[in-house]
Amino acid sequence: MFFRKKEENNENKNTRIKVLGSGCSKCNELEKNTKEVLKDLNIDEEVAHIKDFKEIMKYGVMTTPVLLVDEKILVSGRVPNIKELKELIQENI
Repeated sequence: MFFRKKEENNENKNTRIKVLGSGCSKCNELEKNTKEVLKDLNIDEEVAHIKDFKEIMKYGVMTTPVLLVDEKILVSGRVPNIKELKELIQENI
């Protein structure tokens, strides 16, 4: 079990797009919307959903959900609408 968790953390480090959040409804909505936008834009990227508070704290964010692309915070503390999310992803991928 220990090794599996370590491998998952390594996979998350290699993922360009991350959602940080405990798994609440807003965090899940941001993950779902991000995946939809990626599909609409024909971008083949995985989305990691990091729920571990220790990992989240490493990013220095105080409110979730958070959307990261290439370790850059694009959104924090809210779920943007689809149009804004699409623009943010297009500008940062």
